[in-house]
Amino acid sequence: MAESNVIVALHQRLGIPADYAAGTGLFQQRTPNDLVDIGVDVFDRPQRLRMEAANAWTGLVEAASLDGVTVQLVSAYRSLEYQVNLIQRKVEAGESIGEILTRIAAPGYSEHQGGCAVDVTSPGIDSLTEVFEETQAFCWLVASAADHQFVLSYPRSNPYGVIYEPWHWCYRPIE
Repeated sequence: MAESNVIVALHQRLGIPADYAAGTGLFQQRTPNDLVDIGVDVFDRPQRLRMEAANAWTGLVEAASLDGVTVQLVSAYRSLEYQVNLIQRKVEAGESIGEILTRIAAPGYSEHQGGCAVDVTSPGIDSLTEVFEETQAFCWLVASAADHQFVLSYPRSNPYGVIYEPWHWCYRPIE
């Protein structure tokens, strides 16, 4: 079964609206074939990114460090199955699919699945919270991430219907 057919079936099973892509403007992500190890995250889990994104990520972290800033990795590549399980757990906990989809992209549409997205934090900050925007790391990213071809995917009032995520940055090479 083609990957897009798998995604349609998964969305139906999870109760994700058929017009999800059109309604959000998010793009379907393909599972990359060039994932490389980038070390471990703050939870000591091995993480991977696409090779080009991994090289840019390494440069970003090194540049931040040279400026006295610590940017820590919370997560990077996530498989289609991981995304399904993440949403399934939330549904089983009683959350509505509409609420879930403001915080977690539907399977097949997560930038993490494309192997170019990272969630980040800073020492002493709870992961995946808006408090991250008050850190030196966030200020550094706002000023310098574009130099490494990373962008903040979900700023305030973004058009995708996703909550503000100051911790979510995606490698987007300049065409």
